[in-house]
Amino acid sequence: MLNPAMPILLRTNENCMPAVTTELDFGTDDVLRYMLANGLFMDEARADAAKDYLNTDWTEIRRQRWASPGFDPERPFLIEENPDWRHTLSEERSSQLGKYFELKDAVDESIRIMKSGPDDEYKMAESSLLMVQRVDLWCAGPTEVEAAVKHLSRLGQKFNELETDYPDFIEEFVPGVEEL
Repeated sequence: MLNPAMPILLRTNENCMPAVTTELDFGTDDVLRYMLANGLFMDEARADAAKDYLNTDWTEIRRQRWASPGFDPERPFLIEENPDWRHTLSEERSSQLGKYFELKDAVDESIRIMKSGPDDEYKMAESSLLMVQRVDLWCAGPTEVEAAVKHLSRLGQKFNELETDYPDFIEEFVPGVEEL
């Protein structure tokens, strides 16, 4: 009630496992921080690539993206229209976008290295992180349900900057419900 922007799924059915599930937007940065914090990289090179990715200067990449007026190297369908577009650029455009290519290639290489782990360690960590969004409530009482909702609310605040939304006015009133 206090956080209507937090996406929580409540299922009510006689034959389903009771659970509270939410949908939070975990990004690549969140997965990498989780993997580094829990030592899930089995190789130091992949851990170093993850650290490099996390230290990427995205502001500089965005600035360098527009270094060549009238041309966007991330334009949709650019690769489909001309797969060899980087080599067909004029010398002037190539020199204008040189720093962008250098930064973008470094990011792409970091992604390739950190996702190249054995046994799909990146995908496993991603799945593991997604699983913290679901709390099973089999044989749970009111205390466990409250703890589960608090856990999911803290995740929402951490990962999606959800803040408690106190209404300016009451839109609906249900007799018997405690006041907010």
